[in-house]
Order: sequence, then structure tokens, then C-alpha cells
Amino acid sequence: MNTSSPSAITASHAWGIWTWALCFSGVTLWSVIDPKDYLTWFLESFPALIAAVIIILTYKRFPLTPLSYQLILLHSCILLVGAHYTYAEVPLFTELQHWLGTARNDYDKVGHFAQGFIPALIAREILLRLEVFNQRSWLNFFIVCFVLAVSASYELLEWWTALLSEEAAEAFLGTQGYEWDTQSDMAWALFGAIIGLLSMSRLQNKQLARLSANLKAR
Repeated sequence: MNTSSPSAITASHAWGIWTWALCFSGVTLWSVIDPKDYLTWFLESFPALIAAVIIILTYKRFPLTPLSYQLILLHSCILLVGAHYTYAEVPLFTELQHWLGTARNDYDKVGHFAQGFIPALIAREILLRLEVFNQRSWLNFFIVCFVLAVSASYELLEWWTALLSEEAAEAFLGTQGYEWDTQSDMAWALFGAIIGLLSMSRLQNKQLARLSANLKAR
């Protein structure tokens, strides 16, 4: 199912990309205006900014399914909200913390769940289109391992950042005094990957088939 093509761009696809870019730009502009801390903002938003650059560079020759673009935008918004407030101080989750009587603001768990759910489906689309695996069982196993590797790498990045900058360490790490925060973050990413594969694979397959048919028709 190789669905890449240098001439794959269509009018509807271009319209979707411009809509995506408008939404992303609006959330980014809001996020960067008077954040809690600019160094923390950059560290937290960097993955979203890199994703935007990659999409701009590849949307013509390797268009993704609408599902993938929507999920990437959703993940970017989650990152940019966390970057603006810091993950430990997102207002809605601070209110939930008070209502539920919990000890911490759990917005970071939303971020780590998304860190598993969304990259798992993006990886699945790319691996299927490039026909990397012949058996779906190996495909799913690899995706879960990939997500855990990404999660572990992110935890290492947080640790290195904390060692280099004590000023940004607390806001970027977001442990809020929870000693098992690193393990919990990776577990949420694992849950996200598994739930994403179980819940979205069928929809993704339909969109991949439609995308393949559209590209072959050109």
C-alpha cells in the first residue's frame, strides 16, 4: 500500500492543510503570548513546532490521512496549552484537582496518554504505507515498542534538562513531588498506544484505502 506521490496534492487536501495551518498558528500565537516562562514554553512546545515544519515540508509529496492530520493538531494543542501554563498549572485541571481532592494537577497525564495514542497511529500509517511489515502482529508489537522508546527518550530529555537548568527543571519535569512520576508517564503512554491501536485502526484503514484510491486515480 505505497501511497506516496510527488503529485498527490489535491484541492481539498490543500484546503485541509491551510485550515490545519490556521488552527495551529492561532493556538501557537495564543500560547506564546505571556506564558508562565519562555524557556519552559520553548521546551514544551518544541515537538509541536517540529511537527509543523515536517508537515509543511512533506504534505505535497507524502500526504497523510485526515485522521493523522487531526491527531497531530490535537497533540500540538495539548503541548501548546501545557507550554503556556506549564503542565502543573493548567487552570481547568487545577479546578479538577480541587473538586476531586487529589494531590496534584494531572494535565501531564493527558499529555503522556496523547504521547502514546497519537504517535502510535502516525507510526502505523507510515509503516503500512511503506509496507515495512508483512504481518500485522509484528506491526503492532513494533509500534508499542516504538512508543515506549519515545516515552523513555522524553523522560531522559527531561532529566538532562533538569541537570543543565535548575531554573526550568521543576516546571519542565512537572513531577509535583510524585516519586513514581517517570514510571507513571511511561505507563500512560503505553495505555495510550494500546487504546489508540484498538480503537482507531479500522477508521485508519478506511482512510488509507480512500487515500490510496485517490492517488492511483491521479
